[in-house]
Amino acid sequence: MRKVLVLEDEANIRGFIVINLRRAGYEVVEAESGEEALEKLKAQKDIRVALLDVMLPGEDGNRLLARLKQDSRTRRLPVIMVTARGEEMDKVQGLDGGADDYIVKPFGVMELLSRVRAVLRRAKDEQPQAELAVGDLRMDVARHRVFADGRDVTLTHMEFELLRYLLINRGIALTRERLLDAVWGVDYPGDTRTVDVHVRTLRVKLGQASRYLQTVRGVGYRLEDVDAETNL
Repeated sequence: MRKVLVLEDEANIRGFIVINLRRAGYEVVEAESGEEALEKLKAQKDIRVALLDVMLPGEDGNRLLARLKQDSRTRRLPVIMVTARGEEMDKVQGLDGGADDYIVKPFGVMELLSRVRAVLRRAKDEQPQAELAVGDLRMDVARHRVFADGRDVTLTHMEFELLRYLLINRGIALTRERLLDAVWGVDYPGDTRTVDVHVRTLRVKLGQASRYLQTVRGVGYRLEDVDAETNL
């Protein structure tokens, strides 16, 4: 069953959304605050779309959206912003912040369900690559496996996520700060030494394939096919 997170502080509006989503066959997770929504997203990995109210006490929906898009665990989660403000600039702010759609109160059941279906359909069409590779280093994302020079390499979850982000951005010099925010999340209390430690362990585990993981002095790290450059 498809699972939807609904973040809305007004009980009557939340109830309207929840009951109609459930009648349409969705499983619904409810939250009244940004912090509660984050906790439920971390605990329940199978949430497929989030409806976020913009006007919330404390942290508003746009700030929460920014946190979701900066965290590797929730970056790809489709988000629909829900608000009573229908001005063009409000919509632009949400969409530029990474929202997939915008629905303005008051809205009807048919519009709500139609927007949820459309966002889920687009998300299905935009599935991430099943396999990532550079040279003799290959990652099977779906099966959570890594192969280096033909060997099956066992990685921790964070080592896997760090390597995946480097593979997605192959050829790009990434700062330690960007890697920390993207892989560990903007709320992670540690510092950039965490990145260096994980890069060292990755290099040990990758063996000969560690030659692709390069240090960029004064910047951070880059994953690149050095063999291809040598053969030019």
